[in-house]
Amino acid sequence: MQIREIGEQGLLKILQGFCPRDLIGDDGAVLPWSYSLENGQNDRQSLVVTTDLLVEGVHFSDRTTSPADAGWRAVVANLSDLAAMGAQAVGITVGLGLRGDTTVSWLEELYQGITACLQQTPIVGGDVVNSPINTIAITAFGRVHPQQVIKRSAAQIGDAIVVTGSHGKSKAGLELLLHPEEYGLTSLSNYGQLEEGEILTADRREIIQAHQRPQPRLDVLPYLTSFDRIAGMDSSDGLADAICQICRASGVGARIDRAALTIPEVLTQMVSAKTALDWVLYGGEDFELVLCLPWVQAASLVQKLGSEAAIIGTIASDPAILLLSEREGNFTLNLEQGFQHF
Repeated sequence: MQIREIGEQGLLKILQGFCPRDLIGDDGAVLPWSYSLENGQNDRQSLVVTTDLLVEGVHFSDRTTSPADAGWRAVVANLSDLAAMGAQAVGITVGLGLRGDTTVSWLEELYQGITACLQQTPIVGGDVVNSPINTIAITAFGRVHPQQVIKRSAAQIGDAIVVTGSHGKSKAGLELLLHPEEYGLTSLSNYGQLEEGEILTADRREIIQAHQRPQPRLDVLPYLTSFDRIAGMDSSDGLADAICQICRASGVGARIDRAALTIPEVLTQMVSAKTALDWVLYGGEDFELVLCLPWVQAASLVQKLGSEAAIIGTIASDPAILLLSEREGNFTLNLEQGFQHF
């Protein structure tokens, strides 16, 4: 039997069998840690560790992503996982597999993107090897008080489901970069740059930015410190994927209100309403947080986060995960419709 026959979920099930059950299944592993404060005292916190791997031709390419953007996106994938655990970043390591004909300028631009996204978070180590294909592997370390760890398995029946922002923009930006002629552009040069004479509207620039330079939602964490219990994860693999993963880990179901889902107008200008909804649910790489918490707290959080945050549904006792729509009918959300590596 080959890996492609068992698929990504089957592969993960095998790999997780080699790991301690209490440390896996979330966006990062949580380990005990004693953190030294400036006054010399120790602050007992938890260390969160997460790793993401980006491969040229799968996660980035010259058609859509500059070296600096590839570095930025590699960091975001990890910082978003820390945010999904409720953790603030303390450092990263960078592992690189590089072709021998890779230019030095490509490498320097990659690190410029990495450090720009990190801001004050340091690079604390890494490794470099020769490889037939360029690969970026980042491990990120974060810290969080044990009582503030966000777990996928903490959702309870009756919880509101909150998204911290809209979905589908990254997918729309990628499609515009890959197929500009289908959306009224003559062409785009390498890295998604405009050819001379081409003009992009502000909303199209926004979706390209959403794909090339997404933002990790670490800014949400200060609003969560007063809440007793939060379930959640990030939506890097798609909104529907996040909802399904939370429900599976918590042993619950969900009812999502189609009318509560924000579909950015630029999506419906590009594609049909059905495809736009599919991009919102399964497009991926929006790096928002999907959180489950009591309704009063959820409403307060949405008010603080602003217009793109929303309550989109509720956790249910029935294990089905349904999108409810008066106009389009109800249908089931599942993991298989999103992106799978195998």
